[in-house]
Amino acid sequence: MTSPKPKNSSTPKNELLRGRRDGSNAKPRTRPVRSHSLYSPAEVHEIFRRFSVQRPEPKGELEHVNAFTLLVAVVLSAQATDVGVNKATRALFKVADTPQEMLALGEAKVGDYIRTVGLWRNKAKNVIALSEALIRYHGGEVPDDRDQLVKLPGVGRKTANVVLNMAFGQHTMAVDTHIFRIGNRLRLAPGKTPEQVEQVLLRIIPDEYMRHAHHWLILHGRYVCKARKPDCPVCVIADICKAEEKTNDVPAPLVEIAPLEPLSEIQ
Repeated sequence: MTSPKPKNSSTPKNELLRGRRDGSNAKPRTRPVRSHSLYSPAEVHEIFRRFSVQRPEPKGELEHVNAFTLLVAVVLSAQATDVGVNKATRALFKVADTPQEMLALGEAKVGDYIRTVGLWRNKAKNVIALSEALIRYHGGEVPDDRDQLVKLPGVGRKTANVVLNMAFGQHTMAVDTHIFRIGNRLRLAPGKTPEQVEQVLLRIIPDEYMRHAHHWLILHGRYVCKARKPDCPVCVIADICKAEEKTNDVPAPLVEIAPLEPLSEIQ
């Protein structure tokens, strides 16, 4: 999973605007968003209301024990599956779950743990480099500011937004391949780049649903609105959906579904 890595200017931490939807301390941009959703505010509200009924407390599928291990796991997940990352990090995080322990472990040993993950050599370098940067510039703590996060080795906009949302509860939107696909397929948030899709979603999603919107969209894209062929008969928003290729207009029953099994247990 990849996304652009723009270089953002830094702002002192004491000026952090908590809850900023873009996860940034920077002043609001004046450049208008050119892409527009085809859904009315009422339709968007209903889409996320239904998602909230399905999964009241959605969880990320990358295993982690704190903000640092979450950051490492997301960095490793680029161009890799969550299943593969979990298998590699389960043992790694048992011996190193802080920047200090990871740095002490060293690049070679980190590489041994994550050898099954794609691009593992470069990722091992990044994990050590970002651990060193966290110690040197942030006292060993993961910063809760995107401008600071994207300066860390191997950390881009998407990774920063995931960490800000999951570790710090900020209302950010991390656009991965699933969300990018859904935004354009459903015409919910059309855009030519992940950032364009992100900005539309941040603008249209009601604040009451922003905390979990990222996970709801990812899970919908992973298990229902699949890349090769959307599974429209099991879609709870089939009647609202404006995708040209949808095959069903009748929404699936709106009931809470059981939490997903840990990825490590799925065969």
